[in-house]
Amino acid sequence: MPRRLPPLSALRAFEVAARAGSFTAAAAELGVTHGAVSKQIQVLENWLGRQLFRRAGQRMEPTPHGRAFAREISRALDQIADATRRYGSSASSSVIQISAPATFAMRWLIPRLPKFYARRPRAEVCVSTSMTTDQGITGHFDLVIRRGPEPWNQYDSVEFLRERNTLVASPSLLKRRPLRKLSDIPQHTILSTDSRPGDWENWLQAANYDGEFPPRRQAFDHFFVTLQAALDGLGLAIGPVPVLADDIEQGHLVAPFASIEVARKSYFALTPCDADKAPLLVSFLNWLRVEGNAQ
Repeated sequence: MPRRLPPLSALRAFEVAARAGSFTAAAAELGVTHGAVSKQIQVLENWLGRQLFRRAGQRMEPTPHGRAFAREISRALDQIADATRRYGSSASSSVIQISAPATFAMRWLIPRLPKFYARRPRAEVCVSTSMTTDQGITGHFDLVIRRGPEPWNQYDSVEFLRERNTLVASPSLLKRRPLRKLSDIPQHTILSTDSRPGDWENWLQAANYDGEFPPRRQAFDHFFVTLQAALDGLGLAIGPVPVLADDIEQGHLVAPFASIEVARKSYFALTPCDADKAPLLVSFLNWLRVEGNAQ
């Protein structure tokens, strides 16, 4: 069915006026007169059959309905602007919008971006983070990083990094309370993550551990909080490598039983199907594969 859309020029004037806080500021941003903005908003109010602004002293301010409508219109216009950027003259684009899980972004991706910038000094990689519990894809990105595989029917997927779990702890903790053998584990507090159930049980099973389960346990909602607790010496954690490889290499963490690992889902780079991929995006995908294979 045909879309029933209000006049787009009126929508644009309304969104700017609501965001800028006045008709005068909106007129300056749009390069038109105060009267032109007022007229466009009146057209939109007539079309909707509802008042969007009301007078407050010497100025006009959005009604509660107008404020709510403006928020949604702003998001829609942002989406249009983003799509225009991504599907317009892609060859000249120097910005890549990426969505990635929070811990992966903080511990693996962002520390490696200087390597990519050394290759493409004019590039800009904008990273938005998601939680491990949120495997869905919302928003509009050039590239999405998720653990999988999943049925990503609308995306081309490239596996680039395989992940494994192992036990990690801070050097300061192990200096105070050594962990030389598996039977020393019950002397420690174990740190677990609500969003990663079964990590400890799976690792202990892989280690053929038949001793008592550690009596002291502290749980956190997301892994990056668990990781910070481990770095601070609060207890032992199960963490992913190679995502934590830099922390281990730099001595912030120790993996006392590094040979005991449990495979986790791999990381995949997702790009929209049937879309021309800008040269910069292709370069970034190739770089991801090289970096992932190096692990």
